[in-house]
Amino acid sequence: MENFRENIDRQIEFNRAKNFFSSNSVNSLAFTDDTMNAIKKLGVISKEYENILIDYSTDKCLQEFCRINQYFSFNNEAKQGLREIYVELFSSIKRKNESIDELSINHYNKLKNWLLKTNPYAEKVYQNHDAIIQPIACSEYSAEFQIELLQIDVSQLMEPVLDIGCGKQGNLVNHLRTQGIETFGIDRSADDNSFSTNMDWLENEYENSKWGTIISNLGFSNHFNHHHLRKDGNFLEYAKKYMEILNSLKIGGQFFYAPALPFIEKYLDRKHFNIDENEISNYNATIVTRLK
Repeated sequence: MENFRENIDRQIEFNRAKNFFSSNSVNSLAFTDDTMNAIKKLGVISKEYENILIDYSTDKCLQEFCRINQYFSFNNEAKQGLREIYVELFSSIKRKNESIDELSINHYNKLKNWLLKTNPYAEKVYQNHDAIIQPIACSEYSAEFQIELLQIDVSQLMEPVLDIGCGKQGNLVNHLRTQGIETFGIDRSADDNSFSTNMDWLENEYENSKWGTIISNLGFSNHFNHHHLRKDGNFLEYAKKYMEILNSLKIGGQFFYAPALPFIEKYLDRKHFNIDENEISNYNATIVTRLK
């Protein structure tokens, strides 16, 4: 089992950052020799192990797409669609009706079509790019930097605290918890444990009046801006989720985020929400306080 996982890791690494939409994509995206050898041995594993490997392959593939472009969005339906591609791949391997070259071409065409269906703008962005894509930068900032940037007074934070887009390391979550502050985080790259959840922020349900403080540095609002500016962006879903987040604050609770969202902030009812903005070098940060 461990050998199969290692092979999947090497296979993902082999095709890392290769452009589905380049003119030579069919030839550049391929199975490695290790994968071809593993394919020949695949029939010896149980159905239980096969499902484990399918889930592992799906997760690793999603991680790679998100590494390349942090603005790619994959809901539960998209994730299930990707898993089905790997179910089909494993099934085709066991049937042995196709050559390994045919398996490879069919598999990567399915991945390409799946990406086009889930994130149509990808073709427009990458069709004229080189064969290797440079990832869109996505950094995990230190807790101290985020606190200073968003001008958070830790001593005044209302609990519980939620960090939307906490990152894999959960720097801010861990920092606040060491100070005895009840803090949780969600991120699609986070590890599931008692205080962080691996989940897309659009899939999360923000219960009414649950949170004392919500924080998102270059996370939710950054992506909201991205979808607002795109002609085919998912603006409406982000707008609905934004209001859901605000209503999940307790009375007196605050939502700290950057960059600011002036195109929707101007429509907030000032009887229910107070808005403060802080100027930063390249953009503004916002603090929304729920009044009632």
